Amino acid sequence: MNFIFVSPNFPHTYWNFCDRLKKNGVNVLGIGDAPYDSLEEPLKAALTEYYKVGNMENYDEMYRAVAYFAFKYGKIDWLESNTEYWLEQDARLREDFNIQTGVQPHELALWKSKSAMKPVYKEAGIPTARNHKVTDIAAAREFLDEIGGFPVIVKPDVGVGAADTWKLENEKDLEWFYNNLPEHPYVMEEFVYGNIYSYDAICDLNGDVLFESSNWFPPSIADMVNKGLDLAYYTTDYVPEQLKKYGRAALKAFKVRSRFVHFEFFRLTQARKNLGEVGDFVGLEVNMRPAGGYTPDMMDYAHNTDVYEIWAEMVAYNERRLPDIGGDRFCAYASRRDIHKYVHTHEEIMEKYGDRMKMCERMPDVLSGAMGNQMYTAVLDSIEEVEAYNEFIHARAE
Repeated sequence: MNFIFVSPNFPHTYWNFCDRLKKNGVNVLGIGDAPYDSLEEPLKAALTEYYKVGNMENYDEMYRAVAYFAFKYGKIDWLESNTEYWLEQDARLREDFNIQTGVQPHELALWKSKSAMKPVYKEAGIPTARNHKVTDIAAAREFLDEIGGFPVIVKPDVGVGAADTWKLENEKDLEWFYNNLPEHPYVMEEFVYGNIYSYDAICDLNGDVLFESSNWFPPSIADMVNKGLDLAYYTTDYVPEQLKKYGRAALKAFKVRSRFVHFEFFRLTQARKNLGEVGDFVGLEVNMRPAGGYTPDMMDYAHNTDVYEIWAEMVAYNERRLPDIGGDRFCAYASRRDIHKYVHTHEEIMEKYGDRMKMCERMPDVLSGAMGNQMYTAVLDSIEEVEAYNEFIHARAE
């Protein structure tokens, strides 16, 4: 089996995907714009060959790279980057080289457009916040009347993460937004009071679950990005039953096959008419790639497993062979920003939590807006320990 992994060096832990593919007998071929000598040694060891392009945005270069591998190694069976940014280009390359194992261009609309997701959620029986495509301020006021007024969220119809997302709380905010209206399509959505939970899964060719997990995130990732707040979130091997039901229904409704996915939901902290009671889950958006940053590694620690291996087994055999041991613990991420001063030093953090610490490093600049500059990731035994851990790391100096 020939597998082309696009941009296998970013995030840097993605070398694990290539490593597990190789260990399962897959011929792994890499395409990226980083010099070969800059690749980490485990990644070099996993790749049969690496093709450096000058610019990954240049489709002609990417096409020639795939054509080279096809000429040298024969039919390409898989092509994947496991990142949102390259989703469209991955699909186009699959179509051009008749690679049938991943999503094709005509399937992408339901996966990338937030407005297009809404009817699919309805089909799956998953409640979701109402939204409308942004046009003019008069239409916005009609939508506000329909949902009962402010606040609302405005965000790109096609986009990833919380960049360029704002909460509008009054008429002044509304006028500011329309006076500075972005050129690309936006949606306006009724504001939901709740915490964000994710349903993360690896599914086989039929969309059946091989692995599932859950993450808790703070109520507003957009505030984290726009206001420079500290980020804390955690991964657990426990998936609440309603979340599991909705997550599996979404896999089927969005016709997901042979993928690692990250679906986001609200868990209501205030009851909302037509959505549910406190504690109920509401669909937010689907992301057809693994959770961002080092969250796959956090899943490993929380579940006491290897999600990279489970994914590679899905690719190689369309089944899971790794036993389900279960972790029954939490993996907590807390990060700091360079713009703030904190009570406890790095040395004090390591002295207190060093024996539980799994990852401790600087985040790449491209991820620091959402993820912070310096991250600490530890395995803990209870939600109380998680809260104490976050408080210790984020305590601010006067």
